[in-house]
Amino acid sequence: MQRINFSISINAPKEKVWQVLWNDSSYRQWTSAFSEGSYVVTDNWKEGTKILFLSPGGSGMVSTVAANRANEYMSFKHLGEVKDGVEDTTSEKIKEWAGSTENYTLTETGGVTELSIDMDITDEFKDMFMDMWPKALKLVKDLSENKN
Repeated sequence: MQRINFSISINAPKEKVWQVLWNDSSYRQWTSAFSEGSYVVTDNWKEGTKILFLSPGGSGMVSTVAANRANEYMSFKHLGEVKDGVEDTTSEKIKEWAGSTENYTLTETGGVTELSIDMDITDEFKDMFMDMWPKALKLVKDLSENKN
């Protein structure tokens, strides 16, 4: 497991970027960089609650909201995957990466927000995320700056 990092400067206040990240309709737009039609099942992003990151077919990841400090920091702890509606948090394959984290940090200076993402990743998925994250961040930037 290794940690990868991404960041982008966005000409918008951190409150706007936060809304783009976690509002259902804009979340679906920027996460299309990972899988078209991606969506989330959440209890309002409440800290300590279970969250499902899903594809249109209903497969994806099961996680918890490890931290939620509005407009500043969101952290997810990934627990397992969902396939055909069944959560797997105990198989050997899952144990290789269960407990990995994905963190979003927003820092604003003079109306410009720096969005930083860091996440734990296995070698198997590193190249995929190295390709997808820059595309996703560009979408967040465009949505935040209203350049749809």
